[in-house]
Amino acid sequence: MSFTNAIIATNVGLYVWGILNSFATTSRGGITDYEARLGLMRQFIDAGEWYRLISSGFLHFGLLHVAMNMFLLFQLGRMLEPLLGPGKLGLIYFVSMLGGAAGALLLSPNAFTGGASGAVFGVMAAAVVGMRERGTNPFRTGLGMTFAINIAFTLAIPGVSIGGHFGGAIAGALCGAVILAPAQWRLPAWSQTVIPALIGLAAIYIAVTPSL
Repeated sequence: MSFTNAIIATNVGLYVWGILNSFATTSRGGITDYEARLGLMRQFIDAGEWYRLISSGFLHFGLLHVAMNMFLLFQLGRMLEPLLGPGKLGLIYFVSMLGGAAGALLLSPNAFTGGASGAVFGVMAAAVVGMRERGTNPFRTGLGMTFAINIAFTLAIPGVSIGGHFGGAIAGALCGAVILAPAQWRLPAWSQTVIPALIGLAAIYIAVTPSL
């Protein structure tokens, strides 16, 4: 199974599992016990629940939320995974997820957030940057317009995590600049793993430091 299919299956499976759990658990302020265990908020991170930087990326609020994220991920994965392989695509995905969590905590620390959109935005930004580096204008493909439309939706639709989307996009763009760098840059092979890992560590540091 490819990385893309595995992540989609995991997200859809956890969404269904969350629905089943919601029938057996209470809801507080519209948030079920299941959602409360996975979602992201500053008070949880300050309490040492760092796992939420990842678990929140697998939590979706409603069928449209999960469907849109997984549709975009499917399209992006079909384009990038044959080029990068599952390992590098997975690295971009999870570093972008951490960047999205950091962005959400910076811009809206008291909001209860979740979703794979930070990671998906990061993968999309990585693809856009990679195209630019290799001499292709993303706006001459469907990717550039898709990215622009999603940025517009992020800014226009109330309740969307602007920090999550832009944090993921920034982390993904930085990863893409290294992993999808053209051959003439002659970057050492180790840089395609080490630099994204450092970006991920920086995102964790930002996310777990209350003073930032």
